[in-house]
Amino acid sequence: MAKLIIQIPCLNEATTLPATLADLPRSVPGIDVVETLIIDDGSRDNTADIATSLGVTHVIRFRQRKGLAAGFMAGIDASLRRGAGFLVNTAPGNQKAGRDIPRLLEPLLRGDADIVVGDRNIRDLANMSWPRKLLQRLGSWAVRLVSATKVPDTTSGFRAYTRDAALRMTIVSDFSYTLESLIQAGKQRMAVTHVPVANNPRTRPSRLFDSVLSYIKRSTATIVRIYTMYEPLKVFTYIGSTIFLAGFAISVRFLYYYLFTFESAGKVQSLILSAVLMILGVQVVLIGLLAVV
Repeated sequence: MAKLIIQIPCLNEATTLPATLADLPRSVPGIDVVETLIIDDGSRDNTADIATSLGVTHVIRFRQRKGLAAGFMAGIDASLRRGAGFLVNTAPGNQKAGRDIPRLLEPLLRGDADIVVGDRNIRDLANMSWPRKLLQRLGSWAVRLVSATKVPDTTSGFRAYTRDAALRMTIVSDFSYTLESLIQAGKQRMAVTHVPVANNPRTRPSRLFDSVLSYIKRSTATIVRIYTMYEPLKVFTYIGSTIFLAGFAISVRFLYYYLFTFESAGKVQSLILSAVLMILGVQVVLIGLLAVV
């Protein structure tokens, strides 16, 4: 029996949850059972009570706010324990068009993919400013580069997973799961694809980050950390080589003065600095070697 669980992370969504749930499909071709799961991330309103009264199948409630990544993993764990064969993660606030859920599931049901990401077509989003569109495109390019996937909208949280793909997800970030899960999927050689999806009119501003600068800092840190986990030798080799070459360049400068200008006096400090940098560069590369052992 093919069971689908649609999970929705919520934070103070008592007013928007009814519309979000009403937009979800009650049946999906190829799926025998469709259930819903709400992850209440420490809401201060009656989100959990509203969910129960509206017939949500499963409700998980955090006593205090833990963040989107923790809510995502809690939902994955609960869905798997409840026998889900397929999982769809959608956004609160009725942001995503529930009618697109069957489209997300089609590649999974055909056996063509392990993960399907909903592509919002960032360029045509009317409610997103051009600086943010540019940042989204740059961020997606960086994630595609390090994950070896071809997903155009890597920050989209509207996604579908097979049970096997969900079992292999391990999110360590406390910020967001979108970037980290794609890099993991790429490094684990999962089949990842994307389909176009629609967006409903915005009912509230994003709660994921306070400012663009904060989003850039946290997203960059997430990408670097996860890539380092899967490719430590590459990362430490790049860093170590850069440090070594800086030290080597300083030593070449010293040799130039020593051999051609006879003005090496007073430049011994440069020679010491170059030696320290080259030794440090070699040590950093050795750390990368130890990380893969």
